[in-house]
Amino acid sequence: MENKSVVEKLGDKVSFVLEEYNTLKGTNEAMRNELTALKAEKELKNQEIEKLTEENAMKDLEIEEILSKIESILG
Repeated sequence: MENKSVVEKLGDKVSFVLEEYNTLKGTNEAMRNELTALKAEKELKNQEIEKLTEENAMKDLEIEEILSKIESILG
């Protein structure tokens, strides 16, 4: 059996830790990019919701005006 020296074992462990670090760093970057994209998508959806809510409120006002006109004609 070949016995590795302490320095070789330490070198292997350092290499392993560096590989893991680089893998995690890449994963972290990908997650940051996805988070940024999702935040932008959320903002667009919030703007669309706000727009639709305002449109809905305007339609409600139109309906109330029409009902008011009908009531005044009928009675």
